[in-house]
Amino acid sequence: KFIEIKKKYPDIELHMTGPMQTNKVKKSLELFDVFHTLDREKLALEFNKQITNLSLKSQKSFFIQVNTGDEAQKSGVSINNLKGFTDYCIKDLNLNVIGLMCIPPINDNAEKHFILLKNLAKKNNLYNLSMGMSADYKIAIQCGATHIRIGSMLFKN
Repeated sequence: KFIEIKKKYPDIELHMTGPMQTNKVKKSLELFDVFHTLDREKLALEFNKQITNLSLKSQKSFFIQVNTGDEAQKSGVSINNLKGFTDYCIKDLNLNVIGLMCIPPINDNAEKHFILLKNLAKKNNLYNLSMGMSADYKIAIQCGATHIRIGSMLFKN
């Protein structure tokens, strides 16, 4: 479906917002322009490898997912490893990291996590923030979100 849409509207920018498996990177790079869930070294290495192999002419952009709640069941880079991972992605792998992304813990104050992410982005000289979903997007916007993910709101009955 999206391949046909891209052919008809070549200037459209498609964002991948879900979890990424490394075996899906090549196909995803052929379709998507922006990836919101760069969350581990293995995935970063695969993006770098496939971007090189595909000789992609258009620049792909990435948000690093930060596990702001330090939740064991949730993916994302820990706050303590963020600076090193960001530097590795940008300086060593030459990935176009444009910002940070987070999904706050369900039973916690989302605003606290959004403000934390904004401060982390500023410390790392990143200016885009992918934060906020259907339930908390208004708070995210107030906290400086540049990108929101409102999928379930679009598909309500």
